[in-house]
Amino acid sequence: MVGTCRLRFDAPKVMGIVNVTPDSFSGDGIVHDASRAILRGKAMFDAGADLVDVGGESTRPGAEPVPVEVETLRTTGVVEALSVHRPGRVSIDTFKPEVAERALFAGATTVNDVTGLRDPRMISVVAEHDASVIIMHMKGEPRTMQVRPRYKDVVAEVASFLMDRVDAAEAAGVSPGRIMVDPGIGFGKTLDHNLEIIARLREFKAIGKPIVIGVSRKAFIGKLTDLPPEERVEGSLAAAVLAVRNGADVVRVHDVPETVRALKVAAPILSRQRTRGVH
Repeated sequence: MVGTCRLRFDAPKVMGIVNVTPDSFSGDGIVHDASRAILRGKAMFDAGADLVDVGGESTRPGAEPVPVEVETLRTTGVVEALSVHRPGRVSIDTFKPEVAERALFAGATTVNDVTGLRDPRMISVVAEHDASVIIMHMKGEPRTMQVRPRYKDVVAEVASFLMDRVDAAEAAGVSPGRIMVDPGIGFGKTLDHNLEIIARLREFKAIGKPIVIGVSRKAFIGKLTDLPPEERVEGSLAAAVLAVRNGADVVRVHDVPETVRALKVAAPILSRQRTRGVH
């Protein structure tokens, strides 16, 4: 369930990324031009995106905080226009309750919170609006998350965090059917941590919620390919398909047409494998 629009997870879904920011790590940010952001979001829907995620603050490693008023100004108009274009399929990427509430009033039906609902006010906003929510794991905060992150067992620790946050959300009144989880690739993880999470992604199924994953153009792909963000499309597609094979229900991506096409080929093959018990 995504907000007021039921999203069936019988096939992998694609969430497009619209960054209304000047400092996105991927180099695709748009700022001070809502019309371009709206056009990009509409193009993503037209290319087959099931959801579009609008963000007004970069959460790349080392990113500086953005004031609530600035983030709200960047995102609200874009959310409103895209919600008219495709009702029930727009998400707001924020960890600030005030920004989320404005976006929900503007038509968003999902909140994508990279801090995993650590702010109890965000849980209240999601519950009061009966919104869907993506609970993500991040170690620390954007400015420091990549400073020597350590885990004994990255999958077990991330899964434990996500389960705790799911329990907290449900206890506070968030509808169980509106919760998704994201292990947070690149958010306080080394290359080895990221690869381990993708390889063992199916273990997160024990949480009992749809799994969202964002691998698109991430730094771990750059480390493996020695390519800048704008040249990581092929690596992103490979990671997305493997994530779906390992249990991802939603892939959050910059390159929607390419991902949709790749999954049109991969999904039916993977479905046949699952039918035969091949994992």
